[in-house]
Amino acid sequence: MLALRPIHGVRFSGTSSNKPGATVGADKGYDVAEFAETCKRLGIRPHVARKASGSAIDGRTARGKGYAMSLRRRKMIEEAFGWIKTVGGLRKTRHKGLEKLSGQALFTFAAYNLTRLLNLMHPRAA
Repeated sequence: MLALRPIHGVRFSGTSSNKPGATVGADKGYDVAEFAETCKRLGIRPHVARKASGSAIDGRTARGKGYAMSLRRRKMIEEAFGWIKTVGGLRKTRHKGLEKLSGQALFTFAAYNLTRLLNLMHPRAA
């Protein structure tokens, strides 16, 4: 197993058995040359949100279908966490103790799932 030093808090651990076409998604904070080079050396394609100028991610990677899909999926995940923090009230908890906090988190995630399920079953007209 190969372990590299952390890059902006990320620790790579990879083996020589990376699947062809393996990718890693990250936000703009990882759009640095060292991260991109390490990914390339490990045979991993970085799906990093690109900076407006001075991006370390080459244009060939950013033009691919997989890159566009990765950005859409990341947006979907971020929307869920945004809803859970703002509407669900988990930005700042009201409870003390692991059991109470776990209950609040479970209730909030269930509420989000029900909301999402309703939107999937009855989508709004565009």
